Amino acid sequence: MGERGTSPFPVVAPRRGARGRGRGHAVAPAPLSVWRMTSEQTPVVWPLIATSGLPPTGAQMGVDLLSGGAFYCDPIGWVTDDDIPVTNPNVVVFGKPGRGKSATVKAFALRMLGYGYRTLVLGDTKDEYEPLCRALGVEPIAVGHGLPARVNPLDFGPLGHGWDRLPAAEARRREALVFARWIVLLRGLVGSHHVPFGPVEETAVGEALRLLTGYRSGATRLTEVTVPRLWRALDEPPDALITSCRYADRRHFLDATRTLRDALGSLVKGSLAGLFDDRTTIAVDWRAPIQSLSLSRLEPLGDQAVGIALTCLNSWGQAMREIAEPGDLRIVVRDETWRQMRLGTEALKSLDANLRLSRRDADVQVLLAHKPSDMLTAGDATSQAVAIARDLLHLCDVKVLHGQDQAVGEELGDLLGLTPIAQRVVTGWAVAGKGRALWLVGDRAFKVQTVLTGPELDLTYTNEALTAGRPA
Repeated sequence: MGERGTSPFPVVAPRRGARGRGRGHAVAPAPLSVWRMTSEQTPVVWPLIATSGLPPTGAQMGVDLLSGGAFYCDPIGWVTDDDIPVTNPNVVVFGKPGRGKSATVKAFALRMLGYGYRTLVLGDTKDEYEPLCRALGVEPIAVGHGLPARVNPLDFGPLGHGWDRLPAAEARRREALVFARWIVLLRGLVGSHHVPFGPVEETAVGEALRLLTGYRSGATRLTEVTVPRLWRALDEPPDALITSCRYADRRHFLDATRTLRDALGSLVKGSLAGLFDDRTTIAVDWRAPIQSLSLSRLEPLGDQAVGIALTCLNSWGQAMREIAEPGDLRIVVRDETWRQMRLGTEALKSLDANLRLSRRDADVQVLLAHKPSDMLTAGDATSQAVAIARDLLHLCDVKVLHGQDQAVGEELGDLLGLTPIAQRVVTGWAVAGKGRALWLVGDRAFKVQTVLTGPELDLTYTNEALTAGRPA
């Protein structure tokens, strides 16, 4: 800096450049085109220019290449910030296999530990989270035939504790929550066999559950029910159940509920056998940094069996979270959600209910899938299932789009409203490197490169099956 009053630029270049060979002199000034527009119109002309940055809270995920600054992920913090166009903390992650979507989710879970968040993986279908669990000192829970772990999807959860000491009004409130959750689950399980679940079926199931638990008789200590017990009660109905459902006699009841009983019987003898047909035998440590339920042993049974298992874990996980302590912040990871969605409309409604409760439970629900159209394979193009699946995309205000093939470009535009330039980011730039993704936070776009540390690279590596036995 020069002396007071002197210019910091002692030599001022002429407007048309300095004269002389190679000095950049122009005979005439360059023509300029002047455009005037509002701030609302600017993004249409120059999409994907650097938007206003997000606050530096939550997990630092990597670099925002549009602004050159660090990119932070804090879904619940975004919901509570009126300046950020996010109304729910749900996150959906899309990407081709091997583009880094699982690594991004694991890095997010690891880095949010420092902010008091714990992670619950409801159905690890490929054992991707087992190394992460063991690194954090937690043994993952494996669910499969021949294994001791069993999960009762009709578990009361914390709402069933101390029932004999509850005031009448609180007991009625809890009863409504518990039985509504069970009905949603059973609707999904029965619907997976393409059996309708209308008012007749709902009344029969609801009355059977209330009789089996003792709620109908006014018991102060309720009895836990399992799906096999429910099936047997419907298959061999007591007189009290026939009367409460308003049937003329036993034959009338059996004829009206035949398809319902057949569907439940098929589940009890098939997909649920040895897994979800008895009392819960696992103890979840909610104070642990991560808990994971592995379903990889079910892969040989096919997509339907895995989808049914995911539906059961979905209901069980909701039960475990219905009374969460203040400050118990949780990241709930749901991998391969398309398998559950393919079970039909009723299974979709179960997932839809969980996403709608994320604000109440202060949970960050993270859904992983390969591409948006995977979520639309639940039925025909005009079906209710597809309509619900489309709504699920809107229940996730944060979308992370990793690399995709060119064929998916138009799909991204149709389902997510991406502009052609944004589509090319996903099908071009994001494909060229792992961990690259277009982050949509509400209506704001961020071009982010996830950056992993050395230890994180080891914990998030998912190609062991491809590289095992190959020379280094």
